[in-house]
Amino acid sequence: MMFREDFLWGGALAANQCEGGWNEGGRGLANSDMLPFGDQRMDVMRGDLDPRALAPDSFYPARKGIDFYHRYKQDIELFAQMGFKCLRLSIAWSRIFPKGDEAEPNEEGLAFYEDVFRTCRAHGIEPLVTLNHYDVPMHLVDAYGGWRDRRLVDLFDRYSRTVFERYRGLVNYWLTFNEINIMTQACFMAAGIIFEQGENRYATVHTAVHHVLVASARAVGACHELCPGAKIGCMLNAGVFYPATCDPDDVLAAQAENRSHYMFTDVQVRGAYPSYVLKEYARHGFEVPYRDDDREVLAANLVDFVSFSYYSTRVAKAHAEGQFDSNLLRSAPNPYLKQEPWGRFIDPKGLRVTMNEIWDRYQKPLFIVENGLGAPDVPEDSGEIEDDYRVEYLRAHIEAMRETVELDGVELMGYTCWGPIDLVSVATGQMRKRYGFIYVDRDDSGAGSFERRKKKSFEWYRRVIASNGEDLA
Repeated sequence: MMFREDFLWGGALAANQCEGGWNEGGRGLANSDMLPFGDQRMDVMRGDLDPRALAPDSFYPARKGIDFYHRYKQDIELFAQMGFKCLRLSIAWSRIFPKGDEAEPNEEGLAFYEDVFRTCRAHGIEPLVTLNHYDVPMHLVDAYGGWRDRRLVDLFDRYSRTVFERYRGLVNYWLTFNEINIMTQACFMAAGIIFEQGENRYATVHTAVHHVLVASARAVGACHELCPGAKIGCMLNAGVFYPATCDPDDVLAAQAENRSHYMFTDVQVRGAYPSYVLKEYARHGFEVPYRDDDREVLAANLVDFVSFSYYSTRVAKAHAEGQFDSNLLRSAPNPYLKQEPWGRFIDPKGLRVTMNEIWDRYQKPLFIVENGLGAPDVPEDSGEIEDDYRVEYLRAHIEAMRETVELDGVELMGYTCWGPIDLVSVATGQMRKRYGFIYVDRDDSGAGSFERRKKKSFEWYRRVIASNGEDLA
């Protein structure tokens, strides 16, 4: 058998892309609610443009998402029909602590997620819960400046302990911060930072990085303390950088790019900043803002597994600046690979390369918690949605995943593809960038009935799960 008997097949969602209900159930305003649709979105995401200064008629797609807040029972039932063993979700911090700094949590928000997780369990689906998926209460942006402020470490500790205590025994798998390495590119989206004129951006960003890493470690410790038997992991936006050529300068450039992302998991898995990061910090005149027992907290609270998203590899070329792909990272061209509609390279073999590199680096169990193809699916006149291109993409990646387990001996816990139902793209704010096995009737302008409809790939993925990955036809 290629995959373990308890392999966790399923799909992955995020509150800020599917939930909606932004002003219901006592929830507070979050940074994700301030990401506009259109040309200004990227500037806001990076922290270059203050979203509070946008035009009053700006459209914010996350505020309604796909209305999972009201339709989660229906959606989880559809996931159960596909045979999901696992569903990755996230908790909206502002639904538990609407402002982020209250002394007491919002009971209505706690009860909502409890029912979501119980609904999953009623269908035999294991929840895999991300504590923070591109989510900062806007009050913490307004009053504290986001993760640049050390006080958020304690506030996040209060939040994480609250949900661990409430969902103890109900949730057995946790992640701390989604795609933690993206916070250096999308500073507002991932860290609630809006840059001030003239500030030292490097120092601001890496101060926030330290705060998040300490908060992550404290969450790991709290989970181990409060939820005996539960497992908690980190989460990386992965996909190795290949050197553009065998020119040693290109090889060094690729190594530097890869290290800039692995630095986060190096700390979360190994418990200390690696020497190459400390050397870089020294060159920038930056010192890690250690406080109190930070070093001990980082060293003592190591993650149980390494989870990651994989959509594409990228290419590094020395002395050249690449193009942004749709995941906010730059890449030089790769003439050997085709590209998907939004520009990312389609590279199933790169998944095997990436898995082996992470496994060799850490020797910790791996969990692929995002992988998928965004495409502008168009229903036929009959209402059918023929998405054979999605099946082809996923088949090739699952085959590569299978080879990595069978031939290379990598320990893999599960695979939750992104996103099993169409949802709002975090990078573009679009609905037409569809990933799901389930079509949602909503367009880029926000119009639509929100009706759910199965695509052709729905039945294919059901067979994959039922056969534990053996039937990929």
